Amino acid sequence: MFSRTTQIFQRTAKQSSLLSILSNAGKQSRRQFTTAPALQSGAKPDYMRLGGSALAIGGTILGTHLFLNRETRDSLAPYESAYLNETFMYTGAGLALTAAVAKGLHNSGWSVRLMQMNPWVVLGGGLVGSIALKHTFWGGFQLMQAATLAPLFFMNPAILARAGLYTVGIVGSLSYIGATAKTDKYLYLGGPLLAGVTVVALAGLAPMVLPARIAARALAPLEAISLYGGLAVFSGFVLYDTTAILKRGRMAQAGMIPRDPCKESISLELDCINIFVRLVAILGGQQNRRK
Repeated sequence: MFSRTTQIFQRTAKQSSLLSILSNAGKQSRRQFTTAPALQSGAKPDYMRLGGSALAIGGTILGTHLFLNRETRDSLAPYESAYLNETFMYTGAGLALTAAVAKGLHNSGWSVRLMQMNPWVVLGGGLVGSIALKHTFWGGFQLMQAATLAPLFFMNPAILARAGLYTVGIVGSLSYIGATAKTDKYLYLGGPLLAGVTVVALAGLAPMVLPARIAARALAPLEAISLYGGLAVFSGFVLYDTTAILKRGRMAQAGMIPRDPCKESISLELDCINIFVRLVAILGGQQNRRK
């Protein structure tokens, strides 16, 4: 019971963190689009740069694996491997569905209407809707994510492509490490990560509740905590969630809990989206500083 409550609280904190950063990132992306429409609409991904980034990510994956997984476990049992693979299939399908629906909503004008709403309405509606749906209606959860992510399509497509590539590298490498590490090696991260994601969520919400004068002074450090701290926290969650999925797979095989890869995929999907959104914000900020 305690484990289930902790799992629900972790997912709620992840969703809160995502929605708080989107309430700020979405407005920033719209400003960038409206002030430089020719750049945003005409830009194409730099495939040479993406190729170089892919090679760098490959080296990072190998280096991270050698550094963190000095002691590896035996090969995954067939049931564990099948359970993890099915979970990642749901995660990939969910992310693809979310991206497709978000693009469709953006093209229909939803992004502009969303940015005109009160941020508390967006935050509260997205959080309540996701909590209510994600444990029973997987497709409904994807729709809620798509509705909140749609404004990201105001961003330069090259930035979205780079952020997507980096996200694949981060999630892929850390998932591989979690799957090949000794059994339950990273489960101890649950407590610290829960505290970290709470701090990150509060840092994202603080500018919305603090007095304007205080919020203006604290904006830079709070933004750094939300972006870079959040990137570190959700990277850690990929390790933790992969390890936890394997543990619950063994429990399901023993008949202790129901087998539910669809439900397991929600945590990984939230990790991926939180990492992606922060990378988009970081890369977008770097581009603005170079102008």
